[in-house]
Amino acid sequence: MNSNGDAGGGTGGTVEWAVVGSDIGPLLLAATGTGLVSVVFHAGPAVRDGAVGQLRARLGAEPVETPGSARLTEPIRQLAEYFTGSLREFSLPLDWSLTSGFNRQVLRELAAGVPYGTVVGYGDLARRVGQPGAAQAVGAAMGSNPLPVVVPCHRVVESDGGLGGFGGGLETKRQLLALEGVLPQPLF
Repeated sequence: MNSNGDAGGGTGGTVEWAVVGSDIGPLLLAATGTGLVSVVFHAGPAVRDGAVGQLRARLGAEPVETPGSARLTEPIRQLAEYFTGSLREFSLPLDWSLTSGFNRQVLRELAAGVPYGTVVGYGDLARRVGQPGAAQAVGAAMGSNPLPVVVPCHRVVESDGGLGGFGGGLETKRQLLALEGVLPQPLF
């Protein structure tokens, strides 16, 4: 699927990936001919190998490690700018083929409707997609987000002010929310 959710080029024949450093640790980025398809936290060797295997199985293409990939140049640049605080909105083509149905609907609403420096409750996001009783399902959609940071699941919190869960770990969620000014920066 392409970034508009329409049938697109699928994997474009190949999946190119690279691991890049960030303020929250190494990130594995993967892209198809359609766009960025995956962002994986804590991409040390074991996580990297598992993520590449999942990409192979789910996309039906052999992922190729390509650190100098033209497909990854812009995602790498924009993520670097995000972590320096100079980028507040990603403008990348996205390949949504690793998510579908309700999860895709929720993630697309999150990407379009929850800007940098703000948060939304799980229940509020459920209401935005016309499913007011689906707060837990929204949580599941956040947990399955194939494009964290770029599709900002870290901005979804509990209605009582709790952080909620996060696939990258709560400390990573705190760091991202502090970067965006939602939480105070740690003193040390």
